[in-house]
Amino acid sequence: MIDKINIRVYACAVKDKKVLTLFEEYAGEPLMKFPGGGLEFGEGVIECLHREFDEELNVKIEIVEHFYTQEEFLVSRFRDNEQLLTIYYIVNIVNEEDFLILDPCIEKAEWIDIDTSDNLFPLPIDKIVFDKLKEKFL
Repeated sequence: MIDKINIRVYACAVKDKKVLTLFEEYAGEPLMKFPGGGLEFGEGVIECLHREFDEELNVKIEIVEHFYTQEEFLVSRFRDNEQLLTIYYIVNIVNEEDFLILDPCIEKAEWIDIDTSDNLFPLPIDKIVFDKLKEKFL
């Protein structure tokens, strides 16, 4: 039975037709994902993105635009009692020279080509967003 909602806020940092992706292990599964994370109580979605980039990657961002909000019902693949709602923004990294992975769960960060035929994102909404990035930037 679904008895919780988990609001996730992610960013697509795009540069030179590449998008920043993070590689981490979560619940024993390797994940390739966009930077961002869970909205905390008392926090707005933009504030959440700023906090996540600061805590995880030691950088400041500027919000360019809202990009996509998940439209369909989705149950978390990690917790079967949680409904997910994900929101994505296009951002620019302001101080890229300060980039430093601070979160020990993040194994690496990589700029991946948007101009690729493969969509290697394992999470279903990330797959949709990557395809939408192709439409927008190619």
